[in-house]
Formats: sequence, C-alpha cells, structure tokens
Amino acid sequence: MSLLLALGLLVAGFCPSVLCHPASTLGGENLTQEDQSNRTHVDDLRMASNNADFACSLYKQLALMTPEKNIVFSPVSLSVALAFLSLGAHGTTLTEILEGLKFNLTETTEAEIHQGFRRLMQALNQPQPQLQLSMGNALFVNGELKLLEKFMEDAQALYASEAFATNFQDSAAAEKLINDHVKKETQGKIVDLVKGLDPQTMMVLVNYIFFKAKWKNPFDPRDTFKTKFHVNTRKSVEVSMMSLEEVTMPYFRDKVLSCTLVELKYTSNTSALFILPDEGKMKSVEAMLSPETLRRWRDSLKTSWIDDLYVPKFSISSDYNLEGILPQLGMREVFTSDADLSGITGSKNLMVSQVVHKALLDVAEEGTEAAAATGIKIIPLSGRIGPLITVYFNKPFLIIITDTITSDTLFMGKVVNPNQA
Repeated sequence: MSLLLALGLLVAGFCPSVLCHPASTLGGENLTQEDQSNRTHVDDLRMASNNADFACSLYKQLALMTPEKNIVFSPVSLSVALAFLSLGAHGTTLTEILEGLKFNLTETTEAEIHQGFRRLMQALNQPQPQLQLSMGNALFVNGELKLLEKFMEDAQALYASEAFATNFQDSAAAEKLINDHVKKETQGKIVDLVKGLDPQTMMVLVNYIFFKAKWKNPFDPRDTFKTKFHVNTRKSVEVSMMSLEEVTMPYFRDKVLSCTLVELKYTSNTSALFILPDEGKMKSVEAMLSPETLRRWRDSLKTSWIDDLYVPKFSISSDYNLEGILPQLGMREVFTSDADLSGITGSKNLMVSQVVHKALLDVAEEGTEAAAATGIKIIPLSGRIGPLITVYFNKPFLIIITDTITSDTLFMGKVVNPNQA
C-alpha cells in the first residue's frame, strides 16, 4: 500500500496598497546575465501560453463545480507546485502531470520545463518599486522518509524549496507547523491551509504566492457610494461601489462575445483585466476562455477615454480540494496506488492524497499617494467628441491579474456576489 503524500497548494491575498519593503529575490540571487540571455521571447511566450491554457481549463472545471459562487485561484501557484511535484514523478505519472499543465512534451523537454519555472519564479521575485510579489515553496517531510539526494538538490536549485522535518504522527503539531509557516509567509492572509492531516502522511508540499500592489489610477474613497449589485435576475445585494470619472485606460468592447473589458493598471509591472459580460452572456464568455481569447483581448485593448467607471469593493476567498478536479485535466495516476513518485524516495511508495488550494482577493480604493495621482484626468483640447463611455460593474464579472513582464496569470476569478466572502 502506498504511503500518503498530501500536496498543499496555497495562494495568498491581494490588496491594492503596497508594503514598505520590497520582496526578496528567489534564493537570494538576482537574475544572472546568462539567465537573462536564455529567457528568449519565444520561451517566455510559450511558458505564458501553456500556463494560460492550464488557467482557462481549470477555471472551466471550477465554474462547472460552483456555477453560482465566486471563484478565485492562482494559476501560477498551482502550476509551480504541480511542476515541483513532477520532479519526483516517472512514467505515466510524470507525463500526465506535465501534459495536464498543458505542455507539449514533443516540443518541450522536462528539463526545459523546470528551467522555465525556475526563471519564472526568479522573475516574479525580483524587487519592484511599489509592489510586493513573492512566491516560495516548502517541503514538510516525515523524519523517517529518506529522500533521494538528487530530488532534494533539484528541489532547492530549481524551486528554491525549504525543507522542514515534521512529525505527522502528531497531527495537531504538524498542522500547526505548516499553517504557522504559511501564515507568516503570506502576511497573515492565509490561515488554516491544512486541516485533518492523516497521521500516515509522509510529506506535504506547499507553494505560496503573495501579491500586494497599488492602483495607478486610485479610487477616491469619497466617491464610493452604496448601490445595488445584481447577482442574478432574481437577487440583488447592496455593495460599496467605487467610481472614477474622466480617465483614460485600456478598453475594448468585444462585440463577438458580447462583453466589455477595461484594464486597470498598478504602479508596477502588473495589471488587472476586468471582463463584464452582457446580461445572460456569462456562460458563453466562460466557454470561450482560452489562451487565444486572452491574447485577442490583450491585442484589442486601446487606450480610451472613459467618462465613468464603477467597480464594487469586494473581498472574496475560495478553498478548494482539487484531487477530484485535476483528474478531469488528465492528472489521474498520481492519485492512485499506481502512482510512480519514485524520484522522491527511490521506490514506488508514495501517492498524492490531497491537493489543497486556498486563495484570497481584496479589491478596494487604496492606491497611489495623492501627489502621484496628478495627471490622471486628461481633458482633450478639442473638447469631448463621440458617445459617452460608461462601464458599470453591477453584475457578475471576471477578473484576471497578470504580470506584464512574464505575461503570466497570477490570479483569476469570477465575482458573482461581492458580499459573499
């Protein structure tokens, strides 16, 4: 009988205000000149496209599972954690994980995939002014489990993973050790990641991501007002609606998919794409989510004059057990007694029992300092020409937060009810 390996995946919160200290670099190293030269444009686009494909595929599964609920998850956190796990996989188990992450193994080698994730983590952990973005991995290992030296070396070199000796026989102490580490690394945003650990658990793999940034065009709290948000045709809730007047920002009206898009930028190399489907069009928009659709949206955004923009304040969270969902993406064997994770211990004595993913997303008015907000309102010298553009997010919408340097999706979600924590 296989021993149990609980794979804990977590993502931490996002708030639109910056902390006073920068994020550390991955493993304490800056990108070397060799790394920078190796990160070719083609490699970046391929990695981002694969990750976007995985993000859209997983989103559709989550939407099917909870059609009337908020959704929030971090595709990049999940991708990194699963790729990290694949370091110890062989045979069909390995193929299913990597192909489930949407990699074409005839085009990209396993080594290239791991190097790509290493560079991605280094890029995301590079310090930026007015942004805290940090990602890390940790292994919590039963002291009786003898890990292969190569696995430990690769875990540290490629995924900068820390390792902690853990006594899973004392489930309460093990849970506290893991949850305290997660809480510390996510500034207190993610608590109680793991619950009810099986005493037979031999190892828990954790990935965390923490993101906190400021709006480039901040919302003035004095302009926030109470109004109705239409959850569906039968139900409305009262929300705090933020507003901006007379601003320029990337905008696109997608007539093909019947939705409106605006991109709200942060003061760093990150942005949030808000997608507002027309009444009754949410499911058709969701059905068309793909790397090609995301690319078309990005390419179609044009800086436009927005007369009025209304976005609700919200704080939403999700808590997923994904061991029942990832098999829908082709990752089956790793959850069975046929799992081959012999790259971890040297023998086929491990299987994954649990995949936990917890995410939190906060959106509010806080943003740049008042002095940095000058120049937001631009008045055309010739006066206003053409129809007024008002974008009112008063019904369910999608949000995608992207790192504009790597083009990777940091967070993806759907707001059905801003009041539904």
